[in-house]
Amino acid sequence: MAQIFDVVLKGGTLVNQDGAHARDIGINGAHITAIGDIASEDGGQVVDCTGLHILPGVIDTQVHFREPGGEHKEDLESGSRAAVLGGVTAVFEMPNTNPLTTSAETLADKVARATSRMHCDFAFYVGGTRDNAAQLGELEMLPGCAGVKVFMGSSTGSLLVEDDEGVAEILANIRRRAAFHAEDEFRLAERLGERVENDPASHPVWRDVETARRCTERLLSLARHAGKRIHLLHVSTAEEMALLANFRDVASVEVTPQHLTLAAPEAYARLGTRAQMNPPIRDSRHREAIWAGLHSGVADILGSDHAPHTLEEKARPYPASPSGMPGVQTLVPVMLDHVHAGRLTLERFVDMTSAGPARLFGIAGKGRIAAGYDADFTIVDLARRETITDARSASKCGWTPYDGIKVTGWPVGTFVRGRQVMWEGEVVTPSTGQAVRFHEALPRG
Repeated sequence: MAQIFDVVLKGGTLVNQDGAHARDIGINGAHITAIGDIASEDGGQVVDCTGLHILPGVIDTQVHFREPGGEHKEDLESGSRAAVLGGVTAVFEMPNTNPLTTSAETLADKVARATSRMHCDFAFYVGGTRDNAAQLGELEMLPGCAGVKVFMGSSTGSLLVEDDEGVAEILANIRRRAAFHAEDEFRLAERLGERVENDPASHPVWRDVETARRCTERLLSLARHAGKRIHLLHVSTAEEMALLANFRDVASVEVTPQHLTLAAPEAYARLGTRAQMNPPIRDSRHREAIWAGLHSGVADILGSDHAPHTLEEKARPYPASPSGMPGVQTLVPVMLDHVHAGRLTLERFVDMTSAGPARLFGIAGKGRIAAGYDADFTIVDLARRETITDARSASKCGWTPYDGIKVTGWPVGTFVRGRQVMWEGEVVTPSTGQAVRFHEALPRG
């Protein structure tokens, strides 16, 4: 007797660890139960995927959804709506909210806010500080925790841990891989005079290559001495890429679509303060070095660093303007356009957005299309040509640095744990987001 499925994805090309092949997918409940040639009559719901590619659900491991404290520019619902419209099925959200996510109570509050309200699945970083360093080994094991995030630069208050002693104390207490923003706060303070009023193009002059390289070198030495795993966020320089190639035993590497796509001075001339982010958009020498790091395997994963601010906030004269730009909704189309241009393969894109995050962070049940795994899918049309516009943005900020950019390759469907959440640019299922589970923090008993 034939197996009956709740949902069958029929006629698509499945892209997974063994390449791209024409295969159907059978889903029961939240999980994949069969892969192969499945008859349409064996599915309660049949989704026609003819001409489309079915990817493991894209996991964006760096977003700032601003809730609590910054809901005027984003919240967990609006940020996750932008995510699923862009084909993203799970996100890791950052701790620099108000209040900061630095305790069991603030983490639990975020998980409660997100559960069945976010459209995608989620995990939240706990910020590593001097005050909570001794508790981090327990905090990182709590439900819904993505791990520990440390700001060595570009932060304020207790989240800023700029000195080696403070970082070493955090490393001594963690058990999982910790994520780092590596810019040398001491050098940033020394170079404040390099900022030019009303000139955002001076941003990468102030936050120069040495600011990034010096901090990354310090961090790598500390991590190797401690024997702990670290994750370098948004690596932006050629010098860091060369350095990181020698520390693969302890360090993993994230790069962003914007550092792979935009370059100074053009980005600042076209976008002004909308191009302002930390670490900054740099010249094409660094962009090409990041691509070289991607091709050589030094770059492990992609993260959007979605960090929205309102247009009113971005209109403040530099340097009063805030750093950050939206990106969770455009990660997939921007990178698929690079696939179309031959800059990376579709299989490499899959590795950097699903298998890679699952491997680095020990995500349970996600990152592959395999029987027993969560039925998370990013369904794309590689031939579709579309224009990214501000009007398409679901983020509360209402803009994108790619406004007016034509791309080839577009997300047409998003499935989260067996539910068709987005199809053809419309959110079609009420939000049912749940906390991502991690192998190292699975409940016992």
